[in-house]
Amino acid sequence: MNKAELVAQIKNKKSYLCVGLDTDPTKIPSHLLKEKDPIFEFNKYIIDATIDYTVAYKPNLAFYESLGKAGWESLEKTLEWIPKDVFTIADAKRGDIGNTATMYAKAFFEQLSFDSVTVAPYMGEDSVTPFLAFKDKWAIVLGLTSNAGSKDFQQLTLKDSGEPLYKEVLKKCATWGSSENLMFVVGATKASYFKEIRSIVPDHFLLVPGVGAQGGNLQEVSEFGLNASCGLLVNSSRNILYARSDDQFAGAAKAEAKKMQQEMKSYLEDYLNW
Repeated sequence: MNKAELVAQIKNKKSYLCVGLDTDPTKIPSHLLKEKDPIFEFNKYIIDATIDYTVAYKPNLAFYESLGKAGWESLEKTLEWIPKDVFTIADAKRGDIGNTATMYAKAFFEQLSFDSVTVAPYMGEDSVTPFLAFKDKWAIVLGLTSNAGSKDFQQLTLKDSGEPLYKEVLKKCATWGSSENLMFVVGATKASYFKEIRSIVPDHFLLVPGVGAQGGNLQEVSEFGLNASCGLLVNSSRNILYARSDDQFAGAAKAEAKKMQQEMKSYLEDYLNW
């Protein structure tokens, strides 16, 4: 999916909601455990319930890889179920170099047909650019994450520039691709940083986890993070997936997704006149 197609989806649905499919077999409703593939059954219900309000789905690969062959099969079926005009993100956080990075890119873009994959930039340019060689595919580089450990490295002050490391990551990585094939992960719990981040990468899309269960504020993220083409994909996982744990889980997920979409619609109208 290219940028114009993604923006068209956002305008059509008045939403920049991404649903994270972090499907945990210990948390899904017990009646689904009787199914042949409980993970896929759960995902299918969630996708069908939220599709009208969602422009992207983000399976977290760890939740599927941990289940071995069965997990990969669930993932493949989930991807097949997601409509082709909806953006898909492999939340894999891969970060290796050269031929290895190329093989990761082939795995996610050619074998699994994801639109994008999250990438860790710690090993430098040759750990990111192989993902940028595929037409209409995206690398989503970890910029400033929402976890407590982000202070260990990302927020360290560089001696030469006096700036935190994550800003150098944004500046450097932005030169490797463009706003047509490169996004950045910026945690919603760092909303106060969004204004400065937008001064560095004004045109790029930002994938924003941390709204909801992690305490991020959607209004703040939208006020400082939206750009002329929206430029945001705000992820919600637990708040939607596990809104209820009984046989009414899909309806509860739908209600939560609609609630977020309605709030996003108001921000698109207020800040972008869409």
